[in-house]
This record gives sequence, C-alpha cells and structure tokens, in this order.
Amino acid sequence: MERIPTSPGERPEDTGASPEPAYTATATVNEQGIVTEWSEGAGRLLGYPPAEAVGRPVTEFLADADAYGDAAAGDPARRIPADRERWSGTVALRHRDGRRLEPRLLAHRWTSTSGTTRWFVVSAVPGGPGTPLDEPLREWAFAQSTSFLAIFDEDLRLVLANAGMKRALSLTEAEMRGLRLPEIAPDPVSDETERKMRLALETGEPQNVDAFIRPADAGTGTGTGAGSEGGWVTSLSPLRDGDGRVRAVCLTAHERTAPQAGRRQVTAHGTTATAADAARIGTTQDNARTAQELADVAVPRLADFAVVDLLEPLPRRADPAAGPVTGPVTVRRTAVRSALDATADFRVAIGGTTVYPSPSPAVECLAAGRGAVYETTDPAIAAWAAQDPGAAWIGEYGTRSLMVVPLRAGGMTLGLAVFSRHQRREPFQPKDLWLAEELVAKAAVSIRNAPRHVREHTSTMTLQRSLLPHTMPVQTALEIATRYLPAGGDAGVGGDWFDVIPLSGARVALVVGDVVGHGMRATATMGRLRTAVRTLADVDLPPDELLTHLDDLVIHLSADEADPAGAGDAAGGIGTTCLYVVYDPVTRHCTVARAGHPPPVVVSPEGSVYLLDVPAGPPLGLGGLPFETVEVELPEWSILALYTDGLLQARDHDIDEALDSMFTALARPASSLDAVCDRVLTALLTHPPDDDVALLVARTRALHADKVVVWDVPSDPSVVGQARRDATEQLAAWGLDDAAFVTELVVSELVTNAIRYGEPPIQLRLIHENSTLICEVSDSSNTAPHMRRARIFDEGGRGLLLVAQLSQRWGTRHTPVGKTIWAEQSLVGF
Repeated sequence: MERIPTSPGERPEDTGASPEPAYTATATVNEQGIVTEWSEGAGRLLGYPPAEAVGRPVTEFLADADAYGDAAAGDPARRIPADRERWSGTVALRHRDGRRLEPRLLAHRWTSTSGTTRWFVVSAVPGGPGTPLDEPLREWAFAQSTSFLAIFDEDLRLVLANAGMKRALSLTEAEMRGLRLPEIAPDPVSDETERKMRLALETGEPQNVDAFIRPADAGTGTGTGAGSEGGWVTSLSPLRDGDGRVRAVCLTAHERTAPQAGRRQVTAHGTTATAADAARIGTTQDNARTAQELADVAVPRLADFAVVDLLEPLPRRADPAAGPVTGPVTVRRTAVRSALDATADFRVAIGGTTVYPSPSPAVECLAAGRGAVYETTDPAIAAWAAQDPGAAWIGEYGTRSLMVVPLRAGGMTLGLAVFSRHQRREPFQPKDLWLAEELVAKAAVSIRNAPRHVREHTSTMTLQRSLLPHTMPVQTALEIATRYLPAGGDAGVGGDWFDVIPLSGARVALVVGDVVGHGMRATATMGRLRTAVRTLADVDLPPDELLTHLDDLVIHLSADEADPAGAGDAAGGIGTTCLYVVYDPVTRHCTVARAGHPPPVVVSPEGSVYLLDVPAGPPLGLGGLPFETVEVELPEWSILALYTDGLLQARDHDIDEALDSMFTALARPASSLDAVCDRVLTALLTHPPDDDVALLVARTRALHADKVVVWDVPSDPSVVGQARRDATEQLAAWGLDDAAFVTELVVSELVTNAIRYGEPPIQLRLIHENSTLICEVSDSSNTAPHMRRARIFDEGGRGLLLVAQLSQRWGTRHTPVGKTIWAEQSLVGF
C-alpha cells in the first residue's frame, strides 16, 4: 500500500531530478454522492481525468467502500453529523491502477440559498525535495512575532501554525499543512487575506487586513467570517532569509475585544485604512490614472497635499538596475491633489519632468527604499527648498509636516509620493507613515503590473478580433445583426463567440458560445471550437449530433492540455456552453440544441416575446450525457435573439429583472435589427460589463412556393430525360434560360446516380434563391457518393467530377430516411 506523505519530514526520495512542485487535489460531491467537479490535481492523485471522474459515485474511488455499508452506497457525507460544516481525516482511496492511497482530506459543506448541499473536498499533495525551510522558518517566526502565528511559503501554502492558531481554527497543523488559506477556511475574508499575502511577497512590505478571523463555533467547526463578537486583527509580515530575500509570509492575529472589533483602525488624526480605500487604487491599467487615484485617496483623508512622481524613464520589469536609486533622480510628475481650491492644484505641472537633487529627502528615501516623516524645521527640508525651485510649494503652502514614500514593488523602484500637511496643525505620526506605505504599495504593484496586463490584453484582443467573423456571409434566409462587447473589468477578454454559417438547401446555422475563463487561453480555445463547429456544420450534422461531436472534442482537448500543476480545471474548454440553431426558409422550421447555454428568445411578428423551450443539456466536456433537439415552426418575420450570459449578469439587477428588460426592449418596434441590438444593450448594460457579451439577432424570411419546385422521380432510368425537361421548363418560367445547359447536366448526373445506386422514393428539388440556383436529389439510401478519378477507357466514374466542375459547391447531407445530394450554381452574370 502506498501512503501519501503528509508532513515536512516525509518527502519523496530524491532521484536527482528537479523537485516536483506541490499541488492541491480538489473535488466536489453533491447530496447524492455523485462527483460534480474534479480538478486536474485530483486526476494526478488518483489517475482519473476529469472526463472520467465527473458523474460517477464517489464510492467508486474508495479503497474500502464495503466498510462504509449503506452510507457508502448512498452518500458518504451522511456519516458526518448534520451540524458539522467541516470534516477532516485520512481516507483510503484506490488509484486507477489499483494502488491504495491514504491521503489526508479536508471537506467543507456548502449549502446554497436554494437549500442544495454539496461537499468541497481538498487534499494537499507535497512535492519533491526542495530547500529545507522548516527550522529557519520556526526561528524567524518566533523571533519576529509574539502573537498567534501561521507561516505560508512562497506558494502561499501553510507550512507552520502555532498553538494559538490551531485553537482559533480548531484544526491541527497536520490538517492545515500544504493548503492555502481559502482552502483551510473558505470565506471572502480568506480571499482578501491571501491577496494581501501575495502583495507582501511582491513588495516585501507588511500588510494589514481590514477584517478578522473569528474562532471556530462550538459544535459546527466553522472558522472564518466577519463576525461582530471579538476576534483577531490580522496583519501579514514578509519573512526574509539572511540574504534579504522574502521567503515566506507570517500571518499574525492580534486578539481584540468586541468593542474594538466594531471600530476600524484609526490614527490619532482620524485617518482610516479600509479595504474600500485600497480598492479605489489600481482600478485600471493606466499608470497616470493609478497615480491620481493614490493622490485622491490620500487627500484629504491622510494629507492636505499629495504629489506622485514616477521615474523617467519608468524601469522595465527585467531591468537589473531597477532597485533603490542614488544620486540626482529625474521623475515625471504624474499626479497632484490639493485640499485647497482647484487652481492651487496646478501650481505643480502635471506631465512635466523635474529632477530631485542629491542630497534631498526624496533621494534619501529612494536610496533607503523606505518612507520617512520630516518636519519643515528639519535642516534637510530647508536645504532642499533652497537648492530646488520645484520645492517652492513647501513654503508657498505653509507646509508644517512632510512624508516621502518610495513606490516599490517586486524589488523595483518606480517613483515616490510626497504628502504634506498645511491646514492641519498636527504633524504626521508613525501610524500615518504606515498607512501611506500601505496605499503606496497598492499603487506600486498596479503600476508594475500594468505593462504586462496591457500587452496581454492587447494580444488577446488582437487574437480575438482575428477569430470572430468580420462580415456576415451572403444568404437570404435571415436578416442578421450582431454585437460583441469585451469585459470591461480586470478579468480580461473572455472566450465568447458567435457565428453565422450558410448550409445546403438555403438553410442557415446560428451559433453562440461561451468558453470558461478569460485571457489568451480562453480566446485560443474559442478559436479552436469555432473552427470545429464550422467543420461539423459543413457536413450537415443535426444540432444534437454536432454538440455531441463537439463535446468529444472538448474532452480530447482537455486531456491534451491537462496542467500537471493541477491548475487546469477548464483546460481545453471544459464547461464551455454552446447554442446551435438551424433555420430552413423553405419549411420555416427552426431546429435548436444547446449545451448548458441560455435558450434563445423569440419575438413573434405580432410582438409577443418568449423563451424557446429547449432542454438545457450539459456544458461541453462532461461526456456521456445526451443533447436533445427541439424543432419549431416560426412565422415569417419572427425575431430570434441569441446571447451569452454576460448580457444578463449586470451588477444592479438579478437575472429575472434582466430578462424582463430584454423582453421589453425586444418587443418594441424598431427600424432595423441594429437598432434592436443597441436598444437591448442600452437597457441591460448600465455599467461596463464584467463578462464578455455576445448578441446575435436574426429576423426570419421565407422562400415561398413560387421559388421551390419538387418532383417525385420513379426509380427507372428512362425517366432521366423527363427530369431534364422538367428542370428546363421550370428555369424558363423563372427566366433563367441561360442556366439551362449546366442545370440539365447536373440534374441528369444526380438523378442517374440516385436511380442506379440509391433506393426509392427519389425526389428532385429546385430552389431559386436570389443569385443562387440549388439542385437537390434525395433518395432513401444512406450510402454517400464519392468522387473518383476515372481512367481513360472507363465508361463511368466522371459524373460527380463533372458536377463539381460545373457547380459552385456541392455535397451530401444525411436525413432520418436517407440522404440528399445537392449542388449550387451561381446566377451572377445570367
């Protein structure tokens, strides 16, 4: 039996290869004991890819399922008392190859607002041998903190926890080791704390969290939340080794009483540090905007005047000389904010460059890499004002106290911020400096990451534009209008797409899809799936079969792109939703299937609006589950609206309100479909969308009886001549005599093939669609013809080659009772 190492002393044997990184295996189990989510890390642990694990009873992965009795046969979670929200322990599992594993598991019970319960199960799997840090970490922790402690490594996974922290969360160190804080205690407070941990690693500066962890509730095992009865204020300290490199983060919890818990951290002068303040900084990837946001937050909350200067030129991430700077420093004035009247703000020019002389407080702080507080009576301030004309504002404003704080992130010096007080008589205190450094650190990280985000966003947008259709194809079955809006937040461009695909027989396919995630990977996956849909549509698969093939493709892609680090839960497009619609203008039939996508909206010519009742089907990539097709007849001039869920996920209303708004916008008469699209977007999107939005609106048209002619053809070679004559007479009636010669040859070849190789009944159909003439021959055989190269003395084998040469395009589509061979001729020039 193989046992999973669960402590720092239990390491895989060193083979001389590079150490394998640690990872987390996660899975979600519903109330019925069925696996509904399965990470790539779980696949690494037990050998089952997500496509094979999702949908199976969790008992199939237990090594001793029989030992659990009836509980295992149904829901293993029933063995856990109903009042427990969390369970931890060692469970015997069976690997796909039959090996027995005994990993330590931590399970959280989640109950939705609708009352549905599921279990989120996590297991930390240690990696290969790395640099031993246990003893140094213990020394640093006890040397630098006297409070309840938890130490997290550079991957933000828990390494050590002292007795106070174990009591606070009612978990042992072994149960928490190797897990991230949100995995130990799922809660928004944990997410915010982990974000601040990462900030501490990147900037090397201490961080504070404007929330606290509360002790585990007796009997329930819950351990996080923003409760109101006591708790601990949480602070985060970067831990450095002997070379000054940040190697870990120490989470320190300071106990406080209930009255203290109700107050925010307040300095002696009323300044406060809240999550809301930090959230206002770095809302965009524009450096000037971020600098101005820093100044706006600081004034008047912290200071009466603020200047933010960035180094000129701004150092690159890979610049080895981007550390602390010395000597005269050239900066570009990027942001200014004053508590005085608006005209005073412009006494210091924004956008211009200036030089801080050496020595000066600004250069001293940049060289030291930390902030400092100065009084105006300090000789350093007087010397600076005397030699630098740019410091004249110190005297002009009657400044009483100054703070200079360098902008540093990831070991890079990016600039500095200068804060002053001239209206308030109280000088800056150390607490004010601590608050200023926290705000400046948030701005520095945003400025440091901005070029990378801009490059990634630009590349993703360029790729996405190249993959989405630039123009709509020429067809007469539908009038089309589309809109696409990329996400406006920090999430980045997603993988939403739409498409319009002409099919044989004057039919048209409409596609709307949504790939899980954002960024380059989601966009690339979208391009692959869009190409696959067009390929599958080209062979005229029914909607449900097309989605089934697409589902198989996503499963294969996810297997090929599986992330060995366990971070590829949506690899290859697992979870993608798709809606596929085929409209036939001859019969006015609309055939629809969907894979987890919102259903289309139909607007009748009379103005009634409703959702088309289409079975949802599972999202793509789950495998083994069927898709269903619905066929409805739509009156001519009906409107179909296809969309992605980003249209309905606005911040200020729920999905029912969003649907009502969309129905109202669609029901109102409009001069064009473009006006309909604009009206829908205006009604639903009151803010830049948080997710991509794709909208496709189509108005149906019909090909009436005067444009379509059908003949029943007896299965007799002697009737081929009559079929040619019927087709010629119909072309004369349509005024297409110039197309008669080619049409006679095509009809002759297709009808002859159907009689010789097909099965009755046989039908010949001609469709006159504006500038296109379509000839179709149907029979009851499922055998598809194949074009071949005839030899010199062969008497046959040239028919389909002749059809291919004479027609614009040709092909075969299978039907429930046989097949149809079709050929299209362009009438341009006739």
